[in-house]
Formats: sequence, structure tokens, C-alpha cells
Amino acid sequence: MPVPKDSQNKVSVQIHLRKIPLLAQLSEEEMRQVMTDLRIRTYAKRDVVLQKGASGDSLLFLLSGQLQVIDVTEDGRAIGLRMLAPGDFFGEIAVINGSTRSASVVALSPVMVALLPRATALHLFSHSPSVAKHMLRFLAEKVQRDSQFRALLSIHNTAKRIYTFLELMKEKKEGDLEVVENLPTHQDIANMINTSRETVTRTLLALVQQGIIEKGTHRLIILNPAELHKLAQN
Repeated sequence: MPVPKDSQNKVSVQIHLRKIPLLAQLSEEEMRQVMTDLRIRTYAKRDVVLQKGASGDSLLFLLSGQLQVIDVTEDGRAIGLRMLAPGDFFGEIAVINGSTRSASVVALSPVMVALLPRATALHLFSHSPSVAKHMLRFLAEKVQRDSQFRALLSIHNTAKRIYTFLELMKEKKEGDLEVVENLPTHQDIANMINTSRETVTRTLLALVQQGIIEKGTHRLIILNPAELHKLAQN
């Protein structure tokens, strides 16, 4: 649905957009243009937000909720590629090169998504230094992450794949605390790294029992990063 014309709602959405790293440093004039062209849509849990093979006519931003990027193998299996959290953007490759979508994106919860038409996004890429700099850094990190993930999938030992997955997903928080935020379900992890849900559950439980991790519903704290790293390397 279109962005509400009500000025209060427009201010609210603009404040929301300023929290998106890609758009945070836009000038007021650039932000006004974004607001003019932007469309807001909501999706229910399990809805397909992007369909693989569809036209890449817009750059998308996740405003609220959680999304998963997935691909489907030749034998029909859904493979989770990565998770998206509020503030993330997606669909950039098809926008840049004018191709079709290379993967699908599905909602893991009710979500709100902002869509920016391709022409407006390309103008920002070429005319806004802050957007161009952020996009270059993002694409470089994406290439590195994809390379690491391909290397992970080549590991024959299933437990080691799970240890390595946690190493790739972890983030450093306040102090030296290492955590995995927005922890995927055991089934989603299994889909991502080509194993079974039971194996993921069993391996994570063993790590908890060994005092290496502490697991919450949507967050995992790595209590002993050195030991996890050792397990992933051995």
C-alpha cells in the first residue's frame, strides 16, 4: 500500500528510515525524494516477499519483523541462505544489474517492508556518496560471507559444520560478549547447513552441557569462544 499522506505518519516513517544504515546519512532533499517514491507493504508470517525469478524492479528494506532468504535446490529442498533483521536491505543485485531475483525471501513473522523503485535506488547509488560507500562495503562483506558459507558447506563432519556456522553468525556486543542474535530455529539452521533438525538440537545441547554456550529462545551467548573456535578448527 502507498505511504500514508498524513504528515504525522510521514514523519514517523522518516524517523524509521533514518535508522536504516544505508539511508542514515541522506540529505534532507534526498530523503524527501525517497519518501515520495517509497511504498510500504505488510506481509503475514510465511508469506513470500520476493520470488526467485521475478523482476528486480525495487530495492527493499525490512522495517519490522524477520525474513529469511532461501533458495530451492533441483530436488525441491528449501535451503536457507541468510536471515534478515530490521534495518537490512535486500534485492540489491537484481536492482544493480537489471536481472531477475536470484533467491526468494519469506517472512518468518509478520513484517513491514519498504520498496524503493529501481530508478530511485540507482540514482542514490550513483549520486549519494554515503549510500555508494555503504553499498560497496556491504557487497564486499557479502562476497566474503558467501565464500565462507560455501567453505562451511564443504565440511564433511556435521558437528563441525554447526560449530563453524555459530562462528560465522556470532557478533561482538558490549565488552567481550559474543552472541548470535535472532537465532534461527533448529529446522532453519538444519536447512542452511544441509543436516537434520535432530542433529542440530543434539549438537547445541552438547555445547550447553559443556558450558560453551548458553541458549535462549532467540539468542545464543557464547560463554567460551576459545573452545568453540577450537572445536570448529579441529
